[in-house]
Amino acid sequence: MEPIKETMRALLQEMILPELKDIKDTLIRHEERLNSVDKRIDDINTHLIDQSRRIDEVREELSRRIDEVREELSRRIDEVREELSGRIDETNKSLNARIDRLYDVIVRRDEHTKLDERVTRLERDVQELKAKIAA
Repeated sequence: MEPIKETMRALLQEMILPELKDIKDTLIRHEERLNSVDKRIDDINTHLIDQSRRIDEVREELSRRIDEVREELSRRIDEVREELSGRIDETNKSLNARIDRLYDVIVRRDEHTKLDERVTRLERDVQELKAKIAA
């Protein structure tokens, strides 16, 4: 029985040991690839964390700049509003002065017309009086 046992052992060693060696080599290659993939994933995660930090910094900077622009625009709008209010006030004063002057001119013209009518009446009365005196 011993020779059969030895023959079986030799046969198993010839068939199974090379197959086990191939499986072991394949397992080692897969582990190496898995380690490589893990390293790449870690590198990508590190890169993503860095990109996220940079995005947050850019977001903060943009927010700050937007606030500055908003403040500048509000200040400029207030300045323009004040300037326009001043100009409107000046225009209103000028218009009021012109309207007052126009009123004065119209009143004078009306007074002139009344005076002209009065002078005409007085001249007629004087003519009538001269005519009565001469007759």
